[in-house]
Amino acid sequence: MRFPDWRPEVPLQRVHLDWLDRAGVELALLRLDETDSLVSGNKWFKLAPYLQQAADLGLSGVMTLGGAHSNHLHAVAAAGARFGFETVGLLRGEAQENPTVADLRELGMQLHWLGYGGYRRRNEPDFWAPWRERYPQLLAVGEGGGGLPGAQGCSPLIAQIHGQLGVLGWNDYHQLWVACGTGTTLAGLVLGERGAHPVVGALAVPPGHGVETQVPELLRAGGTSDTGYRLLDASRGGFARIDATLARFILATEAACGVPLEPLYTGKLLLALHDEIAAGRIACGARIVAIHSGGLQGRRALDEKLKTLAASARVTAVHPWPAVAHQEQTLLLPPAPFVELHAHQHLRETIFRQFCQPGGEALRAPAFIFGGRG
Repeated sequence: MRFPDWRPEVPLQRVHLDWLDRAGVELALLRLDETDSLVSGNKWFKLAPYLQQAADLGLSGVMTLGGAHSNHLHAVAAAGARFGFETVGLLRGEAQENPTVADLRELGMQLHWLGYGGYRRRNEPDFWAPWRERYPQLLAVGEGGGGLPGAQGCSPLIAQIHGQLGVLGWNDYHQLWVACGTGTTLAGLVLGERGAHPVVGALAVPPGHGVETQVPELLRAGGTSDTGYRLLDASRGGFARIDATLARFILATEAACGVPLEPLYTGKLLLALHDEIAAGRIACGARIVAIHSGGLQGRRALDEKLKTLAASARVTAVHPWPAVAHQEQTLLLPPAPFVELHAHQHLRETIFRQFCQPGGEALRAPAFIFGGRG
């Protein structure tokens, strides 16, 4: 195969939301979801160094791992179809059908279902041996494009951010936020920052699922110290776990700013940012860049769940701004005269919102504060 020397550039977009404006915090999203219609998100940046390796070794493609809704597998299959290299996917669980799996087949990826026990063996030393024997012409790439090459592929994103600050009227920023599944993208951003800005990793998986050990290993392998970042639990109790608070937040944020979100990574990142601001842990005047890591193809299977959960919204008493500090009890939604949440084909909730200033004096613009565990 020939290495596809494709270096996409993505926009850095200011996002205006009511809870940001009230706190005096500015936010810009690096829109990796706009990398490409199919080869979307951070996946290409992690994959490209492995494709360079495969080309240098004279191989014809890659084989890699993921779940039935995997954004990584989807991006690999799409890249293979576009640039003409062979792809094989080893999938978690038993054979099933969903929009992602249908796309993988249509894009020409050869699929093998490993079951759950077989997939759990993926980190054992001899896991790849039979697959290398079966596909000697393919390079084995770990789950999610992890590893030092994948991290190094994400480091140039820092230059893309810096190259667009002037368009926003910014001369700098104070924090860089990214959602973490394996920690590969986080490590790459820390390597790219070289200590210039702190990086916040919003965990999409619960603490103890490997990010805490993976990131230091990648940084050491990249020749730098285990500093310059912190981890924040944004998982809401589990990977891919979605609750009513998250569903309402995503739908309301999309309605307010027009940026599409998904509930596994970027949606949880923004909700964690909201909670940090509400708790007073981010100062007024802060400028934050966050990575929109894509993954929108996986939302197709979750749309109805999001709408159903959002339909369970319960309006609670009006609270002043400090009351939003408890992330599961109250949630300040983005502004609008009203927000329409389409919960089912035959159900539409129009929710008017009203808020108070910290002194209790009602403001003219109406806004409700939502609460409850859903």
